[in-house]
Amino acid sequence: MDEREQSLEVMDCSDRGNIATKLVRAVDQPAARERFAASVEHVLALVPDAQRVALSASSPAELSFRLHGLEFARARWEAGAQQITFGAGAHETALTAESEPLFGELAAHLFAARRADGERRDALFRMQPERWLESLVIENVCALDSEIDSQHVYSQVPAFSSSDRAMIDVLAAKHDGRLCVIELKADEDIHLPLQGLDYWARVEWHHSRGEFQRCGYFAQRQLSPAAPLLLLVAPALHVHPATDILLNYLSPEIDWTFIGIDERWREGARAVFRKRNKSLAAGA
Repeated sequence: MDEREQSLEVMDCSDRGNIATKLVRAVDQPAARERFAASVEHVLALVPDAQRVALSASSPAELSFRLHGLEFARARWEAGAQQITFGAGAHETALTAESEPLFGELAAHLFAARRADGERRDALFRMQPERWLESLVIENVCALDSEIDSQHVYSQVPAFSSSDRAMIDVLAAKHDGRLCVIELKADEDIHLPLQGLDYWARVEWHHSRGEFQRCGYFAQRQLSPAAPLLLLVAPALHVHPATDILLNYLSPEIDWTFIGIDERWREGARAVFRKRNKSLAAGA
């Protein structure tokens, strides 16, 4: 109803509003690692346990080095050459022969602190717990759902709208081709259901237009036309009291599952209980 114009307009109740977003093209991760092979070899030779390092390219021109989700170094193409830096913000430092000893000291501290049996009071242990949890899910997504295809899992998928930049925690697909949106929280957070809903709506919008495979995601996979699944994940004893109330307000058509994981998730993300959309569970 427009009071000024004194007019009525029929609205579609299923319309989710201004959700138009732009999906960023998937980066070819193997090609990026090959492009930065010299930088990868250099950095891995300087850290205590190279097998624990995860490599992820945010663009064809930048590669991140992460330990349990925490970025500690990055390689970029600048002026036609590869540049390696470490540290963050004002402390970002170029990796050179002169700065290698400093990098070695920082890496030794990081690798000693950021481990499942590390000192919980250490800042490096406590930093970015959700990214740590995300890294474990990426390594073993089947711990959440054995039907998920572990060969096609994407983390921090960017989807832009006119007003914000959303980063979908984890996007995967089941063996039957149905998409799975996985939203993670490592601590008690009232926003978990609504953030998950926001990302689910963005994924559903792009999926209905066939944009994921056009943008390089899920190559050589046949995706199901069904609406995505929504998996909400948090430690079992760190679930906000309002979570169940908020979940009751989600559309009954959204196939969501809440997964409570073991409090010792740094040792491995293991599901200890599940709750599913009641209307869909009753019809299953």
